[in-house]
Amino acid sequence: MNLNRRNLLKIAGAAGAGAALTGGALASATTRGAAKNAAGVLVDTTRCVGCRACEAACSEANGLAAPEKAGDDTVFAARRRTGPTSFTVVNKSAEKSPAGEERYAKTQCMHCVTPACASGCVVKALEKTALGPVVYHEDRCLGCRYCMIACPFGVPKYEYTKAAPLVRKCTFCAARQEKGLPPACTDACPSGALTFGKRADLLEEAKTRIYQNPTKYVHEIYGEDEAGGTSWLYISDVPSASLTLPQDIVKKSYPEMADGALSAVPFIVTLWPPLLMGLYTFSKRRDDVAGHENSPKGAGHE
Repeated sequence: MNLNRRNLLKIAGAAGAGAALTGGALASATTRGAAKNAAGVLVDTTRCVGCRACEAACSEANGLAAPEKAGDDTVFAARRRTGPTSFTVVNKSAEKSPAGEERYAKTQCMHCVTPACASGCVVKALEKTALGPVVYHEDRCLGCRYCMIACPFGVPKYEYTKAAPLVRKCTFCAARQEKGLPPACTDACPSGALTFGKRADLLEEAKTRIYQNPTKYVHEIYGEDEAGGTSWLYISDVPSASLTLPQDIVKKSYPEMADGALSAVPFIVTLWPPLLMGLYTFSKRRDDVAGHENSPKGAGHE
């Protein structure tokens, strides 16, 4: 490429835009760690009866269509996933309890303590609030869908069939929480399978239940460390793998793992302008020398 002043400015402009975007990512990456009193939900699957009242309450609270096959247990024949019109779904475990009882577990956004989706969003359309929910600002969203790639649980979904699509997922009923109300799903649960409260307290409650009933529960709290910790915590008398909860989640927050790569960006941005200017000066000097050598002897002299 001929490195003239115009090309140099183009490259510098592109570098500046890249730096701006990267700066946005870094800013989002700093939105880390839930507040000490952030909210959470303890899911005790030994108490869940698979009534799907949580699904119905979620649909009503978010203005969504009624759950499919309401009251029909044939819905459990196949594993279901969350979608743009179903922010939470209940699935039946592949394994029964030691006493031979069916086990169920709902899935939804896990509202990570340090969410990868918010860290990956360059315009902060997704944001972790101090109360605990990971909220979505649709007026900021560019539709890049990096959040869908970043989420280790595969939760955010896109409205591909709409003319003006948005990213959709469980909101943790952030608006209700701001009014002092619990999430609609936990409020509707008739069996006590969903307990809403402070995450720190719920974590202690989960450990207490396991400690006091060591032969009942699997000694595992799903969500305590997965992806650096999530607002939703699960305990059960069957392994979390049989509850269709993802098992390939690392025990560290994904934004923290990206710290090494992101920390190199300011170094690169600092070196980039003088590097380009040096290349431009070298190229210009080379052209000047070549032009002088090729010019007729004595040209320009009387």
